[in-house]
Amino acid sequence: MPWAFKRGSDSGWFTCAGYAGSFEHELVDATTFQNWGFDYLKYDNCYIPFDDVIRQGTYGKYQRMADAIAELAETSRAPPLIYSLCEWGWSQVWIWGPQVGNSWRIDGDIEANWDSIASIINFASFITQSTNFYGRNDMDILEVGNGNLTYEENKSHFTAWALLKSPLLIGTNLSATPPEIIEVLSNTEILAINQDPVVGTNISPFRWGINADWTSNSSYPAQYWSGPSQNGTVVMLLNTLDEPANMFFNLTESPWIRAGRQYAVRDLWTHTDNGTAIRNFTAVDVPAHGVVALLLQDAGNEPAGIYPLCAVWYECSSENGTEVDGN
Repeated sequence: MPWAFKRGSDSGWFTCAGYAGSFEHELVDATTFQNWGFDYLKYDNCYIPFDDVIRQGTYGKYQRMADAIAELAETSRAPPLIYSLCEWGWSQVWIWGPQVGNSWRIDGDIEANWDSIASIINFASFITQSTNFYGRNDMDILEVGNGNLTYEENKSHFTAWALLKSPLLIGTNLSATPPEIIEVLSNTEILAINQDPVVGTNISPFRWGINADWTSNSSYPAQYWSGPSQNGTVVMLLNTLDEPANMFFNLTESPWIRAGRQYAVRDLWTHTDNGTAIRNFTAVDVPAHGVVALLLQDAGNEPAGIYPLCAVWYECSSENGTEVDGN
C-alpha cells in the first residue's frame, strides 16, 4: 500500500491529547473514520476506564475495536481499516497482537536521537519472531531527518526499521528535507526487503557482538543480524560503538547460510556487487553508529581443498567420529 491516510483514536474515555475516545463508541467511530477516507487507525491506550466498568484486560479492550472493524468491513463491503495497536508494549502485545490487529507498538515513544533508536533496536532483538505477513512489530514512526542524527545514524535507523519489517511511517517534513535524507528514505533495495512478497519474516540477531549473546543493553544492542528473503540471505551489521570498527563473521553463523557454499555479495547501500564471500566476511571501518546491509546469494560450491574442513569447529568430525579443527 503506497499511501495510508491515518487517523488516531483511543481505546479509553479520551485520546492521549484529551479529545473524546472511542470506548463504547467503537463501531460509530470506525464508520466515521472510514467515511472520512481514512484507511489506517492508530489506537492508543490512554484514559483507561475503571476496572468495574471495563471488566477486560488490554487484549479485550483492543478486541472491541477489532470487532467493530470486522463488522464494518462486512456491512460496507470495503477493505477493513488497517488496525495499529498502541499500548506501548505494556501487556506483551507481540504475543496477542496478531489475533487483534495488523501491527503493534512494542515500546515507548521514539525520540530523534541515537540513544532512543538503540534502545528500541535492543528491545526488538528479543521478539523478532512475532513479525510475519499477518502482523508486524511496530518500532514507532521514523525519525529519519529529524533532530541531530548523523547521516550514518539516519541510515542505521532506516535500515533497522526496514529490515525488521516495522511499518515505515515517515515523520519528517519532506518539503524541507535535504537530498541525502530523501536518498535514505527512498533506498529501493532496502525497501524491497521490507515489502518482500514471498518472505514475511524479518531479520534476527545471530550474534550480539560486543555483549554476550542474549544480553539486553539499551546502549549497545545486537550487532550481527540476518534473515531470509526471496532473493537470498539479508545481513545487517550494526556498529553500535562510538568509533569506526571492523566487523567480521563466519557466514554459517547465520542459520540461513549453507556450509560448503560461496556467496555473491551485494551491498544494499552502495548498490554494488562486491565479489564472492567464502567462509567469512569482514566489513572494514564501519562508521560509528553506522550500518552495512548485504544481500548474500548462493554462488555454488566453495573451491575444493579449503582448510580447515569446517568453517566452525564445534562438533565437526569425520565419518569415523574423529573430531577435526575448524576456525
